[in-house]
Amino acid sequence: MRRVRCFLILFCTLSPLAAKAQLALYGTFTGTRLSGADTDWLYGGTLGAYLSHGHLVFLSTGLDLRASAGSYNGTNFDSGSIGPRIALRPHILPVKPYAEALAGVGHVSFSGNSSNSVTKFEYQFLGGLDFTVLPRLDWRVVEFSYGGLAGLDNGSIHPKTLSSGLVLRIPFL
Repeated sequence: MRRVRCFLILFCTLSPLAAKAQLALYGTFTGTRLSGADTDWLYGGTLGAYLSHGHLVFLSTGLDLRASAGSYNGTNFDSGSIGPRIALRPHILPVKPYAEALAGVGHVSFSGNSSNSVTKFEYQFLGGLDFTVLPRLDWRVVEFSYGGLAGLDNGSIHPKTLSSGLVLRIPFL
């Protein structure tokens, strides 16, 4: 037990923590399916930025801020959220899998009718895979999210999204 404690203290003390933070801006094409509602896939985009500030060997932590919008055939879904992000950074491979838990505000309207719309608290759990194409440019190969939003008539709406796009990483600080 004493050896384990000594190893953990040594590992935490000597592990390389990066002094630099990194800002990334991204844009993706997004398809959203609203479960709990009789709708087709909604198509639109997601724009966002994340600040990655903690680097510990193979892990990177940070904060993500994003906005997304999608619509089809009179049904609209808009969302704005923020939350923590954790990414795996295997230095040998040019891929970065990540996971996030976000909270914010979501808005849904059906058939363009204001009486069939709701704006409520929304949560999302998401994961994805970024592939490094150039030193500061990543291709967001795939991102999947599952969320929840209180809906109309005391029913819940659970948006599921699939996204793909580009990420521009900018050295910061």
